[in-house]
Amino acid sequence: MFKKASRWSYLIFSFAFLVSFTTVEAPPAKPAVKVIIVDAGHGLPDPGAVGEETNEAAVTLAVALKLGKLLEEALPNCKIIYTRTGSGLPGGLKDKNEANRLRARMANEAHGDLFISIHCNSAGSGYKTKVVGHKTETYYVTQGKGKKAKKVKKTRKVAVTKRYKVPGTTVGTETYVWAAAKNDLKKQFVGNQHEEEEEGGEQEQADTSYKYFDSPEAKIMASLRTRKYFDNSCLMASLIEEEFVKAGRPSRGVKQRDWEAIWVLQATAMPSILTELGFISTPEEEAYLNSTKGQDEIAACLKRAVLKYKAQLEK
Repeated sequence: MFKKASRWSYLIFSFAFLVSFTTVEAPPAKPAVKVIIVDAGHGLPDPGAVGEETNEAAVTLAVALKLGKLLEEALPNCKIIYTRTGSGLPGGLKDKNEANRLRARMANEAHGDLFISIHCNSAGSGYKTKVVGHKTETYYVTQGKGKKAKKVKKTRKVAVTKRYKVPGTTVGTETYVWAAAKNDLKKQFVGNQHEEEEEGGEQEQADTSYKYFDSPEAKIMASLRTRKYFDNSCLMASLIEEEFVKAGRPSRGVKQRDWEAIWVLQATAMPSILTELGFISTPEEEAYLNSTKGQDEIAACLKRAVLKYKAQLEK
């Protein structure tokens, strides 16, 4: 009896010993970012902000194409979609509002996982007035009354002024997410996208009970997804600004775009950010934004931020 018990104890101990040293490989992380939308802001006939030498539409297109190429090389299994690859507005449209709606629709139809909208900032031009000389001005006054009234010629010196443009001095990058106050608008598009995915049979099995956006369950799911997208958008925006700072750029931080509805932020059913690369109204910044060196550095910063974002989500 003792020998039998000892034998069983030995077998159990041996099995436990072997299990303790057996390594079980975890399944590979599911790709969190499979489709990235790269949006070059504006496009002719809408040039966006205008500098002395170039305009926003030209700069954003150059950076977007460089970024897309870097991402294609770094993420060969990820699909990169451009909202525009030429100088004009997407779809050949002439109306910028209609074009922005098209950008959002393109992203949603592609089932994007991340939307990056690239823009340039502007603080407007300032003006000053200075005295450049004086001139003699002739004028007349009436002296006396009635029949004795007469006009008397007089002269006076007046200043000659000139109004001139003052170069901008505002610098720095800033990256926007949609404002929390716009969550209801974002939630509407997130819910609609979720319903379309279910109808197409592409949604995860765990979510298949939420088939109608007007049901309480679907509204809850849309709210949860919107909150998740907001958090992920803030993460992406923070990573972008961190990379800009590492590259020596002054950063104005991450902000919520709350003064107007932006289609590429609120109407995209995915995490979405709008990054301002710098102030094209400031000569020094415009020169940097318009240079090959500057555009290469900016594209590299954005690429590194995307890779870090993807890695963090897949941990």
